[in-house]
Amino acid sequence: MTRLLLLILPALLGSVSFAQLLSWSPPFPAATNDGQELIITLDATKGNQGLRDYLPASDVYVHIGVTTNLSTPATQWKYVKFNQNFNQANPALIATYLGNNKWQFTITGNLKTYFGVPASETIQKIGILFRNVAGTKVQRNTDGSDMYVPVYTSTFAARIDKPAHEPLFQPKAEQQNWVIGTSFPIEGVTNQSASLKLYHNGILLTPVSTTATTITANATVSALGNQQIVLEASNGSVNKFDTLQVFVGPSSSPVAPLPPGLKDGINYEKGDTAVTLVLATPAAGKNIVSVVGEFNNWMPDLAYTMNKTADGKKFWLRVKGLLPGTEYAFQYVVDNSLRIADPYAEKILDPYNNNDGNISPATYPGLKPYPSGQSGIVGILQTAAPAYAWSVNNFTRPDKRGLVIYELLLRDFLAAHDWKTLKDTLGYLKSLGINAVELLPFNEFEGNLSWGYNPDFYFAPDKYYGPKNSLKQFIDSCHKYGMAVIMDIALNHSFGLSPMVQLYFDGANNRPAPANPWYNPVETHPFNVGYDFNHESLDTRYFTSRVVEHWLQEYKVDGFRFDLSKGFTQKNTVNDVPAWGVYDASRVAIWKRYYDT
Repeated sequence: MTRLLLLILPALLGSVSFAQLLSWSPPFPAATNDGQELIITLDATKGNQGLRDYLPASDVYVHIGVTTNLSTPATQWKYVKFNQNFNQANPALIATYLGNNKWQFTITGNLKTYFGVPASETIQKIGILFRNVAGTKVQRNTDGSDMYVPVYTSTFAARIDKPAHEPLFQPKAEQQNWVIGTSFPIEGVTNQSASLKLYHNGILLTPVSTTATTITANATVSALGNQQIVLEASNGSVNKFDTLQVFVGPSSSPVAPLPPGLKDGINYEKGDTAVTLVLATPAAGKNIVSVVGEFNNWMPDLAYTMNKTADGKKFWLRVKGLLPGTEYAFQYVVDNSLRIADPYAEKILDPYNNNDGNISPATYPGLKPYPSGQSGIVGILQTAAPAYAWSVNNFTRPDKRGLVIYELLLRDFLAAHDWKTLKDTLGYLKSLGINAVELLPFNEFEGNLSWGYNPDFYFAPDKYYGPKNSLKQFIDSCHKYGMAVIMDIALNHSFGLSPMVQLYFDGANNRPAPANPWYNPVETHPFNVGYDFNHESLDTRYFTSRVVEHWLQEYKVDGFRFDLSKGFTQKNTVNDVPAWGVYDASRVAIWKRYYDT
């Protein structure tokens, strides 16, 4: 049975209409139908709205491929059309503009022939993006993931088509605006004539179709909380079910004061069975935040609606009933649409480009797999996490006036690229007269094959180098050799998977919104990459100080090399490099504050 999740925002009472981010005809495209004309239609007012109001409308092309039974991971695109000419205006991939923010692309004939898929492979899904030729505007799902069209065989299949779904690899419902009293249509479809029934909260809806491929009905939201829509289809020999779990939540989080002593992020309690989660929303304007994760089967629930402080700047929730030592993946759902990980998470799981899947068990034994059916970065909480017993608790740092520093990028320094192997090379470094090791950024960054200057999560060691206790053992071993550890870190900017970037983001201009409390909408200096931190903001100061405190206390690092230190200023020099490089009293004051931390 397929289980799909629908997140629902309160809005005006009444009936609602539906449009899909991606729709296609015929509804059950086949891989080997020679006479098939598959028409895929995009609605750019949905999803990430990457092409909404885009001009010229004729400059929209598809990037298209397939996943097959041999895709590893299952989301891997293969047989991509004209992949070697990715950034060229290929007329064979141009999309037709229909007006009203809609584009269409048509594939005629046998899909296996069109994509060049060998007879021995089976097409599972079509992967598709709509983009301008330069690739600067790309239409995706709301969470930034690729869009997929399922491909079917002659086997009996059934699905719910309304309410609408986002075409993720594992489809999920689009955000809808419903409240108690909203009437909504339901539609079920099959690829064979069948006896069809629709249920809402266990009640059989009418009409009931006995021999058809489509069934429709209307239902009404009658209560807050979880509801259930079920399509039952029988072709006489096989029964098929598709289930849609529907959650109708309140319009806003309940207001309650933040309990004393709590910090932003994950607050662990004595007893190891509960945590209190605190999400900072300093610019306010957020109405409701809930928590979904493995402790509630990723299902929105009234019991997991976070409390909101009276000023709207903090959301918090106590999560109980946790098993000590168990890792739980979770996300925040902001205003029933945006899913983000906790910015303070000390471990995250990454579904993009199989980044986690490309980490070998030798590097990270027993790495928790990404939760099936979810999307976006997820954070990890773990009570009673395995502790590390430090051997050196009173390390005396070398005099900074006499440092002999070896700078290295672990990814390239060793083929094994892990902390354990690096620890085993310390004797060699010591023989060179080294008394300090400077490591290029090793907090979580986008992808695996990076120098680390594209960060998103600042409290989590990147898993590509191994578990956190292996990192602690490496630092401990350095101290045994009398060597300090200097952490290179990029706190001048973040990249797009940062939850703090995403919380307040201007999608139309692809930059932080003016209200973002941590980032400048437009960078203030030359050589900027990513999204520029505003270090005059009290919220950025708090966050940066927490980052520094974390690595000094939890990992016992001895110092920092801050990337792009001249960028720590709000004095706007635009692209004037000489002006950027002169003495800047405001920048000195910012650094003095962090030095005091």
